[in-house]
Order: sequence, then structure tokens, then C-alpha cells
Amino acid sequence: MNVPADHAGHRARLRQRLLGAGGEALADYELLEYLLALAIPRRDTKPLAKRLLGEFGGLGAVMAASPEALASVDGLGETSIAAIKIVQATALRMLRTEAQAAPVLGNWQALLDYLQADMAHHAIERVRVLHLNTRNMLIRDELMSEGSIDEAAVHVREVVKRAMQLGSASIILVHNHPGGDPSPSRADIDLTRRIVDAAKKLGIAVHDHLIIGRQGHVSLRAQGLM
Repeated sequence: MNVPADHAGHRARLRQRLLGAGGEALADYELLEYLLALAIPRRDTKPLAKRLLGEFGGLGAVMAASPEALASVDGLGETSIAAIKIVQATALRMLRTEAQAAPVLGNWQALLDYLQADMAHHAIERVRVLHLNTRNMLIRDELMSEGSIDEAAVHVREVVKRAMQLGSASIILVHNHPGGDPSPSRADIDLTRRIVDAAKKLGIAVHDHLIIGRQGHVSLRAQGLM
């Protein structure tokens, strides 16, 4: 089955705009449309791209969706799902490399960009701990807990124990709010303070607790909550 001439011409025009003016020249659905066209070359992928954006709520959410969630969308096969996930993996690798390139406290925006891209669109709550050495370089980025859509169990003792095992000089706590609003809950604040107290007794600093959501991020330290 050959691609109709109008579809082929449309793709050629997308390609010319992309190569001539860069990705900013294309709308979100056009970026996704062109990506899917590479995986499904004999099909008009614009309707599928628009359906994906509508079902998941945006380009970032499409990229962050699990393979299982993507497979539930009619028209997406293994090849097209792999294309979406390889773009996501490449983008996150680039952002993580940038975040690791310098001491975290002097490279804060790069860290936020990485965490926002990696965590803002997850459908379930995840808690991560970033472990830093004495030069504030990131030595380990670990998932500590993965919970339901609205909670994740975190044990203070386990967080501090792991920091001791790794020889961490300091840590940064990070978790996401799947609902989108990064405002801290009372439980978030109480947990942070318990971890700060426990870590301090062992000479481990807690630099911050970052909450990531689709609407942005909140630093508990910047808010004076720790």
C-alpha cells in the first residue's frame, strides 16, 4: 500500500519545516504525527497523533505513558510504541547528563529540568532520593517507593540507612503529585522534617524536598517548610 500523494506531500512539508526552522516550527500534534509516520510510513498519522494528545492530555504525558497504556490505543503497535519510548529515553538521557555534569547546588535548573521531564506526567506517585557526595556531585539517583495514584510509603529509617550505605554527604528528596498540583501536603511536610531530624543525627544533610507536578514544582526549603 503506497502513501497517497497528498499525505506524502504533507509529510515532505513537515520535514522541510522541521529541518529549516527546527522543532519550534511544528505544533505538538505535528511533532508526534511525524514521529509516528516514521514508524507507520503507509498511514496518515495525524488523526492518531491528535487522539493520543487528547487521551493522555499532552505531549509530555504521551511520552511518559507506559507501553501498556500506549498499547491500549487503537492503531499503536509495538514499533510505534518503541519509537515514542526511544524519544523519551533519549531526551531524559540528555537532561540527566546535563544535571550530572556539575555540582547539583550550582546546577539547580538543570536538575529541575530533568526531574520535571522525568516525573511530572507519571500516573502514580513515586519517591526518589538523590544522593550527593561532599562536592555535591550526584552519586546515585534511586527510586525509594512507588505507590498508588495518591500515596507512596516512605520509611525514614530506610532513607537514612541507604544514605549511610552509600556514604552520602547529603541527599535531596523528590516526589511527584500525579494530580498535577505540586503544593505540599501536611504529610509531605511532616515526613520531610522527620527525615531531616534523623539524617542530621548521622551527619547527613537534607538539602531540599522537591515536589514535581504538571503545574510546576515546589521546593520545601524555598517555602521555609524544612
